[in-house]
Amino acid sequence: MILKTERLILRRWDRSDAGDLYKYASDPDVGPIAGWPPHQSLKESMDVIRNVFSGAEAYAICLKEDDIAIGAIELKLNGHTDMTERDDECELGYWLGKPFWGQGLMPEAAREMLRHAFEDLGMDKVWCGYYDGNSKSKRVQEKVGFQYQRTTEGVDVPLMHEKRTGHVNLLTREMWLWTKLYEAAKAVQNARKISDYVEAGGVAAAILSSSGRIYTGVCVDTCSTLGICAERNAIFNMLTNGEQEIQKVLAIMPDGRTGAPCGACRELMVQLMPGKYKDIEVMMDYDQKSVVTLGELTPGWWI
Repeated sequence: MILKTERLILRRWDRSDAGDLYKYASDPDVGPIAGWPPHQSLKESMDVIRNVFSGAEAYAICLKEDDIAIGAIELKLNGHTDMTERDDECELGYWLGKPFWGQGLMPEAAREMLRHAFEDLGMDKVWCGYYDGNSKSKRVQEKVGFQYQRTTEGVDVPLMHEKRTGHVNLLTREMWLWTKLYEAAKAVQNARKISDYVEAGGVAAAILSSSGRIYTGVCVDTCSTLGICAERNAIFNMLTNGEQEIQKVLAIMPDGRTGAPCGACRELMVQLMPGKYKDIEVMMDYDQKSVVTLGELTPGWWI
């Protein structure tokens, strides 16, 4: 299995990677904060490739330009993690060589692994943790949508022969989908003046269709009644591409918060799916993860 992102290749480890692994894993700033000591020899790195990076979902993180291993990422399946005992759940673990910090590479790799977990492996939940003080790992988990679950004092760190405070986060398939919608809407939001009479992009929306495809749209405001809301623009995009059923709707307002569709957008969704509209999910507050159904927002329809 080979996974690819814009800048990265995630592939299985090979014995020929031992030299590159040792180069980055021997750095004292990399391993100890994650709970493992720096590699002391090329032989140790070779042993790690053979015995540790042998899991079914263990990958080397490589730049596309040279395919050289610069870090590791893994989905630890049931039986190889202490965070779950379910086959439809797993743990995400990762580290990256210090020369590549601060470039957004780890969130990029993590997003692809999460896609792989939920879409290819059928996972329902992915767990992830970090030790107190590992602010970089914490930030990666926040960026890709993980939510805080618990903090435990006195966690054994056997490879370091010490105890630490551990923090555990969780990402469910449901919240992963909402994160994808948020990122898709954010990517097209670009408030701008088109002419003296037209402005666009103040509000952006993303909808998830019944096929699992995401469609986006932005608001277009005019000095007459020719404008359109972002949600309806996204819906028309979906219709243009031959689909007609909506699962989820998310809209980002000019201040960055999410909110409910206006009456006209709700009316269109109701007319589009008269027998199913009440099941459409609407993200009300992304920060607080507050979701309601269109049936709750529109309990009575004039028809």
